Amino acid sequence: MQKGNGGTGRRKRDALAAVIAGLRTEAPVTWERTAAPVPYREAMTRMDAIAAAVAAGTRTEHVWLLEHPPLITAGTSAREEDLLNPGALPVYRSGRGGQLTWHGPGQRVVYLMLDLKARGRDVHAYVSALEQLLIDTLADFGIRARREEELVGVWVDLPPSLGGGMAKIAAIGVRVSRGVTRHGVALNVHPDLSHYDAIVPCGVREHGVTSMQALGADVDLDEVDAALAKHFSRIFGPVAPAS
Repeated sequence: MQKGNGGTGRRKRDALAAVIAGLRTEAPVTWERTAAPVPYREAMTRMDAIAAAVAAGTRTEHVWLLEHPPLITAGTSAREEDLLNPGALPVYRSGRGGQLTWHGPGQRVVYLMLDLKARGRDVHAYVSALEQLLIDTLADFGIRARREEELVGVWVDLPPSLGGGMAKIAAIGVRVSRGVTRHGVALNVHPDLSHYDAIVPCGVREHGVTSMQALGADVDLDEVDAALAKHFSRIFGPVAPAS
């Protein structure tokens, strides 16, 4: 009789849950949402200022939810050949890890300025926790998402009506400086996916990108933000709305 691998899968999930659990603290994290799209350089200046204050101990940890105007960011591993349509959109160099990605309306960007020194200092655990945050949020809207070995981000299987195969629904790119996190995640809620034609997203040519809307989840950013806050509170600790 052949044994299944259910036990191995459960052990891996339990081990991952234990690692993620080490990131939780009980000090409230400031939770801020900005309605109007924020220009990229302006956002980076503010993100860096908040992170520096968190590192100095003069400000509480901070999570900022926003949108950007249509643009492309290039991470530290970006390759020039992955920019398929130069000039189509502005391109900004970014200090985050990763390659090329698109940001724009309909995509929920979440920048996290968290004190990783107080949360176990484990960057790999932090990335896993961000993946779990996205996976659990998507599950609230009936979307089954997952991690993929050797691929960063959160992935889904496409139905035959969308061509089958798998596609990325959320990107992750982080940087840690002085023990404080910067950058974060970008979840495709209802963006114009044609903008991705200008790049090879995250350097992955074999698979495409998708959105919650394309998968049949007709939701707005407020609904997504509420789910993100709920699962962030469970994984990372309580949040307090920005004053």
